[in-house]
Amino acid sequence: MMTPMLALLALLQVATDPVRVTLTPAVAQLQVDATLQLEVKAYDAQGREVPVETPAFFTTSPRVVRVDATTGLVTALAPGQAQLSAVVQGVVGFAEVEVPALPPAELVVSGPTQALPQGASALLEVVVRDRMGEILSRAPLTFHSESPSIVTVDAGGRITGLTPGEGSVRVRSGDADARVSLRVVSNPAVSYDIVPGEASLRTGDVIRFRLEAMDNVGRPVEGFHPAWSVEGVGAQMEVEGAEGVFVAETPGRYRVQAVVGPTRVESTVVDVEPRGLEARLEQVGRGPAGEGATHHSGDTWIFEGVDGRDYALIGTFFHDWMKVWDVTDPASPVLTDSIQMDARRINDVKVHPNKRIGVATREGASNRRNGMVILDLSTPAHPTILSTYDETVSGGVHNVWITEDPDLIYACHNGTADIHIIDISDPVNPREVGRWGVESEGKSLHDIIVQDGYAYASYWDDGLIILDVGAGTHGGTPTTPVYVSGFKYPSGNTHTAWRQGDYLFVGDEIFPEDWDPYAPIEARGYVHVLDVSDIDHPREVARYEVPEAGVHNFWPEGDYLYVGYYQAGLRVLDISGELRGDLYRQGREVAVLKTTDENTMVPNWPMTWGAQPHKGNIFTSDLNSGLWIARFIREGRVVF
Repeated sequence: MMTPMLALLALLQVATDPVRVTLTPAVAQLQVDATLQLEVKAYDAQGREVPVETPAFFTTSPRVVRVDATTGLVTALAPGQAQLSAVVQGVVGFAEVEVPALPPAELVVSGPTQALPQGASALLEVVVRDRMGEILSRAPLTFHSESPSIVTVDAGGRITGLTPGEGSVRVRSGDADARVSLRVVSNPAVSYDIVPGEASLRTGDVIRFRLEAMDNVGRPVEGFHPAWSVEGVGAQMEVEGAEGVFVAETPGRYRVQAVVGPTRVESTVVDVEPRGLEARLEQVGRGPAGEGATHHSGDTWIFEGVDGRDYALIGTFFHDWMKVWDVTDPASPVLTDSIQMDARRINDVKVHPNKRIGVATREGASNRRNGMVILDLSTPAHPTILSTYDETVSGGVHNVWITEDPDLIYACHNGTADIHIIDISDPVNPREVGRWGVESEGKSLHDIIVQDGYAYASYWDDGLIILDVGAGTHGGTPTTPVYVSGFKYPSGNTHTAWRQGDYLFVGDEIFPEDWDPYAPIEARGYVHVLDVSDIDHPREVARYEVPEAGVHNFWPEGDYLYVGYYQAGLRVLDISGELRGDLYRQGREVAVLKTTDENTMVPNWPMTWGAQPHKGNIFTSDLNSGLWIARFIREGRVVF
């Protein structure tokens, strides 16, 4: 029985426990490099202020601000929005900080490479950067002709040649300015034609128009960069150099126009039909995530073992087993083994091209020695642990990529957020032989893939990073990466990337802050399509975004991109030909399979992890329900 004194002490303890924590200022604006001291107060259930004991400070946006974990001193690092929090005896208080964009510091202006014919026009291209080198896509620009009798310029940066001669245009943005020199020549052209002329195509097909000018004896006249436009809702026209790039989302008839100059407009007609591809995904087999789906599944890798049979390795999420499935008969997968590891997450599994060695990544180990597990696959139905490597990656490894000749693992280490390059030529004794990382506070490295001598690293808020690791273009080697280029977008969350030809498909992953793996997750994010034909200057040209859903992993093969689109299921995208604009709205998505039913961790809620084509089938895991196997059937024929 509690004595009166103990009861009083208990009441006093309850009365002084905080139930509400506040941060001051709750909302603030902070310039880059400036600092701000947060003040923390705590209140009990009666609204009385109570002493604050050892608060802990955090931020969800380490790229934007840095916060001292014990003092609450905030330093602004880069433009953006940041949420700050302080924890006092398990109670959390929040604050918001906005770091405004830096002013323009540099302008780069490009004009036409050829002389501008009299009466013709061209668009100036302007890139604005702040002092940190970030592109300011929305910076206001003003244009002024310093030779108005020779060349004029409108508010959008389109110049028009008036009379032959040398002229210049000045461009300003804030305190930054630049000047571009131009030359106008006489115009002997007497006729103009849009090439090709009238055209017929499908939604999603790209056609490039150009203007041909001829003089009075039929000789071509160069230097025309018309203003291209399209009449009709459901199509877009982009200006690229002298060309007009057309693509339509909606069937119909469209009129394409080329404004040569103030007094001349040429036009042609484009008829667009529906894309019309008959295709579907058909479920073939299923490998549930345990009896009654008792745990979450992670990444999947499919391979033909040295015994000639086909296998799927599947990691687990909040679980310590890697599953091994014999999928030789895709309609009847057989669970052959489960390999237990000290981990709370086996996120990634990969198989060496020699099919004899596998790698599983570990996070959340009980002894905090995470790293990787090297698997002996000489008996693929029953892998054994050959060795572990955690010497330089004990903070956990999220994803890896394996190369052959040389035998290397490129590991994404959670602790350093660097790429750690591990030599596995002797798989019993792995050793680190190289390392590379971006120089950025609060950096986070999520994924890496190596193709044809280039590494494509998904660096979350720091964007996509391309490295030469043996391509021979920038001096890199497999163990000494050299920076080639990068690309990032305002939303950040750069999650994964995969190259196919001149295109790099880049996915971003966005989860709600309060996501719960045991409940429906409303993920967001989409696939950015980058043109990397000029590897030094990647540029976004298209997107694939399924409404109200979030993309995860994908695999391009041939003319198709096989996509794990989380709650939108397994999906197939037609990526044939040139890609421009909104691929989903163009009808390039051709097949869908929802990887769920009522017997999953979260009933009737798919969370499709990824996709891998293998021997006529598409394999994927679902976070909530394990292994799924499907066939992609197009026009009555199995594609995969």
